[in-house]
Amino acid sequence: MATGIACREMLSYALRLDETGRACERLAMLSPDMITQDETAIVDDAITSRRSVRAFLSTPVPEETIRDILRVASRAPSGTNMQPWKVYVVTGERKQALSQAILDSGVRPEKIEWDEYRYYPDQFFEPYLTRRRAVGFALYNLLGIGRREVERMRAQHDRNFTFFDAPVGMIFTIDRRLNVGSWIDHGMFLQNIMIAARGRGLHTCPQAAFAPYHSQIRPILGIPDEEVVVCGMALGHEDTTKPENDLRSERAPVEEFVTFVR
Repeated sequence: MATGIACREMLSYALRLDETGRACERLAMLSPDMITQDETAIVDDAITSRRSVRAFLSTPVPEETIRDILRVASRAPSGTNMQPWKVYVVTGERKQALSQAILDSGVRPEKIEWDEYRYYPDQFFEPYLTRRRAVGFALYNLLGIGRREVERMRAQHDRNFTFFDAPVGMIFTIDRRLNVGSWIDHGMFLQNIMIAARGRGLHTCPQAAFAPYHSQIRPILGIPDEEVVVCGMALGHEDTTKPENDLRSERAPVEEFVTFVR
């Protein structure tokens, strides 16, 4: 498995854009038997090293880097090539204004209505309830937050709305007239962003928490009514000194979610 700086450099090379703005031409032209073990390791490392980082450094990310990430990510598949994603990128004062509008709204996340779409079920059930609790308790344990410390839990959740101090925030939308299939396509685009970010030594955190605050977000970003706010995403350099970034969520073994039909 390629790791560290060498892995990032190799992945950045593999994802480099040529002068026409087309991504990954070299890899696309290779036949399966021409893919080397190193190239397999590069891609695998980018995927498996992706995680939700919840504390970022203030180190700026150049706009050209953001554009490159989004350009590469736009190679995500979509039904009949509809490309249903929209992205609003915020930095600096505009990002701060967005965060402040939500934090000053007076509407707590546990009270706000998810009136555009519902991310979670009305009532959790197994195995999803156990998985949800496990990752939540693991995060709070790292932060030293007890199960009865409600105010500290709320404060930690509110860090979502500052993009966990990342220098770059992104808000994603989709045309409300589109159907479920386009939301699936949108998800693949989001994953591509996160993987492309890893290829450049950056981290991300996808954030559904922004979605129900569309009323606060729309006027600041100029989002039209025909677009639904899907989620946000933080982008930047990980702050490795923060305990919350030691969190590593578990994954179920393949045997639990795969059926080989023979």
